[in-house]
Amino acid sequence: MSTIARLKITLADIEPRVTRRVEVPFDIRLDRLHLAVQAAMGWTNSHLHEFRLRGLRWGAPNRYDSGGLLDARKARLIDLIKSTGTKKLDYTYDFGDDWRHEVKVERIETAAPGTAYPRLLDATGRCPPEDVGGYPGYMDMLDAKADPAHPRRAELEDWIDLDAFDPNVADKPALERAVNALAKRWARKPAVRKTSSH
Repeated sequence: MSTIARLKITLADIEPRVTRRVEVPFDIRLDRLHLAVQAAMGWTNSHLHEFRLRGLRWGAPNRYDSGGLLDARKARLIDLIKSTGTKKLDYTYDFGDDWRHEVKVERIETAAPGTAYPRLLDATGRCPPEDVGGYPGYMDMLDAKADPAHPRRAELEDWIDLDAFDPNVADKPALERAVNALAKRWARKPAVRKTSSH
């Protein structure tokens, strides 16, 4: 039987809180864990990222890295947890906006028969829009949403529908579709038996 990890993913420093609970295979590679975090949170996977644990960094090899970045395709969650004894990873997305997340392993259990993973269990709060300018830009955007006379309101409304943006509400059906699409893509295909033609 395969083993899964239940993760709680929390976007740091943001109010209202943005959290997700996701189940993933415990032996998931970090490059796939990155995609699962992106889908569950509602990000668009448009920027660089990295996982950090005890001074080590994993991500996608890129020309901007000054060295020390380990290949996320060659590391698995189970190995990191077992070798360090910790149950928390730091995940940063978009080094310009600097969205920092805590990824915490809440539980390790046996996979449910017939269930595809990753699987989204819960979603609270909506992620900030991409390229909003990190925490300061997001707070400015929320101030403009609350104040029709805000000096940047017209500028921001050219870019996002402030009235329609609700930071308290996660679009769980859309997030589930994104996570389920990964599960379907990663599902192990049954081996096809080749028949010899004589």
